[in-house]
Amino acid sequence: RWVKFEEKVEDGGERWSAPHVPALPLQSLFQLRTCLQKGTMLLDLDAPSFKEIIDKALSGQPEEAELQTELRERLAALLLRQPRHQPTKSLLRLLAELGLSPCRGRHGARPWLLHPECPAAASLSFQLRNRFKKKVPPGAEAAHVAVGEVEFLEKPFTAFIRLRRGVALGSLAEVALPSRFLFILLGPRAEVKAYHEVGRAMATLLTDELFQRVARRAEHREDLIAGMEAFLDELTVLPPRKWDPSARILPPSCLLSPHRRTAMHPLDRQSHGNGDTAAAGDRAGLGHPCSREELERTGRLFGGLLRDIQRKAPWYGSDFSDALHPQCLSAVLYIYLATVTNAITFGGMLGDATANMQGVLESFLGTAFAGSIFCLFSGQPLTILSSTGPMLVFERLLFSFSQDHSLDYLEFRLWIGLWVAFFGMVLVATEASHLVRYFTRFTEEGFCALISLIFIYDSLKKMLSLADAFPINWQYRLDNVTSYSCVCNFRRLLNPILACPTTSAPSSTPLHPVYPSPPAAPAGLSRSQCLGQGGHLLGTSCQYVPDVTLVSFLLFGGTFLSCTALKRFRSSRYFPAGVRKLVSDFAIILAILGSCAIDATLGLETPKLLVPSELKPTNPARGWIVFPFRANPWWVCLVSAVPAILVTILIFMDQQITAVILNRREYKLQKGAGFHLDLLCVSFLMVVTSATGLPWYVSATVISLAHMESLRKESATSAPGEHPEFLGIREQRLTGLAVFVLTGVSVFMAPVLKHIPMPVLYGVFLHMGVAALNSIQLTDRVRLLLMPAKHQPDLAYLRHVPLRRVHLFTVIQLLCLALLWVLKSTMAAIIFPVMV
Repeated sequence: RWVKFEEKVEDGGERWSAPHVPALPLQSLFQLRTCLQKGTMLLDLDAPSFKEIIDKALSGQPEEAELQTELRERLAALLLRQPRHQPTKSLLRLLAELGLSPCRGRHGARPWLLHPECPAAASLSFQLRNRFKKKVPPGAEAAHVAVGEVEFLEKPFTAFIRLRRGVALGSLAEVALPSRFLFILLGPRAEVKAYHEVGRAMATLLTDELFQRVARRAEHREDLIAGMEAFLDELTVLPPRKWDPSARILPPSCLLSPHRRTAMHPLDRQSHGNGDTAAAGDRAGLGHPCSREELERTGRLFGGLLRDIQRKAPWYGSDFSDALHPQCLSAVLYIYLATVTNAITFGGMLGDATANMQGVLESFLGTAFAGSIFCLFSGQPLTILSSTGPMLVFERLLFSFSQDHSLDYLEFRLWIGLWVAFFGMVLVATEASHLVRYFTRFTEEGFCALISLIFIYDSLKKMLSLADAFPINWQYRLDNVTSYSCVCNFRRLLNPILACPTTSAPSSTPLHPVYPSPPAAPAGLSRSQCLGQGGHLLGTSCQYVPDVTLVSFLLFGGTFLSCTALKRFRSSRYFPAGVRKLVSDFAIILAILGSCAIDATLGLETPKLLVPSELKPTNPARGWIVFPFRANPWWVCLVSAVPAILVTILIFMDQQITAVILNRREYKLQKGAGFHLDLLCVSFLMVVTSATGLPWYVSATVISLAHMESLRKESATSAPGEHPEFLGIREQRLTGLAVFVLTGVSVFMAPVLKHIPMPVLYGVFLHMGVAALNSIQLTDRVRLLLMPAKHQPDLAYLRHVPLRRVHLFTVIQLLCLALLWVLKSTMAAIIFPVMV
């Protein structure tokens, strides 16, 4: 059988082979051409049943090849016999069958040469129960090829039949599909091998997209022959004795699209004028990317914004209905945990940089509010907003400047935010976002690589910092175990040096430390109780918790590896496709749950996710509303325009570069982008977050890319041997909205979230950074630098660009990336988007 690739019934008749590319003898194609030239050909036959089709085929023979009445009756009886199909059996069904039925044998692959005692095996009920139909693409039609040897024929009988419309021919097909084409070749016994190969050649032709077009539109025999000649023009011949003809060629990962084949071989289009329109339509739909109308200038004030609104408004209802899919639940949980972790991280750093004028609680509330508003009204709701590194650097500089000049930090920041919102509105009104069209792959990859490396670096840095919080006793010696202790002392230390002696001496008789005699302390005091009552911990084992650091690193690495392995499980060979897809969709959640279960089983006090539990400002000296004229001089509102210009450039570049990356053509987005509308939403949010003293937010590149990847759509059905087709992204607003709503209510979910270890979330961060880094071409080209030429993959750009120039381009990108990394590590990090 063929769907796109050939499958054969293995010896023994128990199972179908793996799909493979059919390898045809060249002679069989020449013989097939002869059959089409001399045999019976019925085009646009109008027949409602298989019996009527056979009657017309037998009576439509040319006069010189007309069959006798007796032969026609015997051929009709033979062709009308009930076929038996090879069922696709599950493993459980095979184990349940204890014996062989009389209908099973080594001829099970030839349904046209069957015994009449087995008529029920391919009944209509079998068609309805056959799960193979899931593999058949929607809208497909069946073609039947009947070949074999017949004792009573002296010369071959050939017929090619095309029905005017698809007709259901009962149990003739393995699954219930309308039939359009039939090819019959029966002849004397002597040439049975040749008949079989001619039948394979015909089946291969009928699965070819270009020949299908010809066969559907052919008006005469010559049109069909011309279509076959076009097929022969594309043929590749393998020389004899240079390969094993019995070897099965595995299906390739990607195939040349029909419109590209048509462009490379125009003879097919010239032979049949009716195919021109279809080919041109394929080129328009598949080949040539559409122009970015989102970035075209209208020449009117707010013209681009109005066009964005007109483009997105018709999709607004479907932005919510399209989210009703289990995959979206997985995306919500995945991105929620990443967003919460990011909010805690940046909230803590903002608190350190601003004396808690902005802290973890402000980060949670700001993320929830800004993200929800953006998801509801933006042009690209798949974008995830977050605080970024350059913003953190600017906040630190602004707070230091305010302290040095005795200015109120939050009021000064309010005026900067208002100016930034004004400048943002000016950029929206003048359609400045059209400059985005000049961003090249060089810019996109440099920015994405930098943000991805920051995620990887920060996750590793956080894990290494655990060695300071939970240090490992590198001086531990098993022989000195009797000298390790930790006691609670309520007397101030007389000699701190004597209080914590080292025990690394290799002497066989270890020196026992001498402590000042402590007063009597209650027995069984815990560490927190001892410190709470004013005591001190004395001993050589008080500062070391080696198990926590070790297990934290194991959880960190295990989560990362689990996320990667489970994400790739979709392409595994194990389990049915539905199970693989479900596991892959929920890969991150399964990895997190597994790591949390391991942590709970071990029972160690690993660092956990802690979220605020009270709705009050982190710094009691501030309120929830920032007033513009209270503590600072009046001229501050004018001076604020200067730093606001720098922040505007920072936000514009950061937001729009991320938007360009998310709206790449390879993601196959159908609902369009909204660059002007996105910038308007960010400008509005600057006003609200500045007036309430919440952090400023722009697009987070890595988390947004992870959001996109978690919503990938693939074809539900794929032919055997064919890889699932990437259909695009599940574009909707509900996942992002749910993520930010959950972030806002996380304050009330502290009892549940406190069971999630931080190393597990750092492992998820590492996975997101690595996944984003692997999604850009720069990573592939860096691998080429370390790969000998003979082992390099067959990449498209290597066929057209000299390898030396590819390496030069890669080295320049790496040098620029290194410069950006150095820049972001200094106080000049606020201008790094401009440098990008």
